Amino acid sequence: MRHDEFIGKVQALTRLPDRGSSERATRAVLSTLAERLPCGLAGHVAAQLPPTLASPMRETTPGERFDLTTFAGRVAGRAETDEDAAVREAAAVLEVLDAALTPELTEKVAAALPKDIGGLLPVGRAAEDAD
Repeated sequence: MRHDEFIGKVQALTRLPDRGSSERATRAVLSTLAERLPCGLAGHVAAQLPPTLASPMRETTPGERFDLTTFAGRVAGRAETDEDAAVREAAAVLEVLDAALTPELTEKVAAALPKDIGGLLPVGRAAEDAD
């Protein structure tokens, strides 16, 4: 998926007012996701993204352990929004990310995340609905 297509899809899902806001939300989510994923996995995700979107994933220190509250707080700080909006924006970015990655990689990402953060991924929502 190309950069412009990714950002356009995020903007459509989030209904953010402009591409700049969508870009900021996307970078915030990808950076925070990279902090939470194990090092090798973050690199595999970055490899399947356009270079401009891969850079936030490569510029962070991966492997931290934190929950949805911390995830939302970090996204909110980076995206300059509140935590509720950050969760909505994260779900949208992760939905577009799901479409950009191979299904196998998406499954690995979901498995590496705690249930509360993984629930933002389409595959994570499907698993919750099955429970």
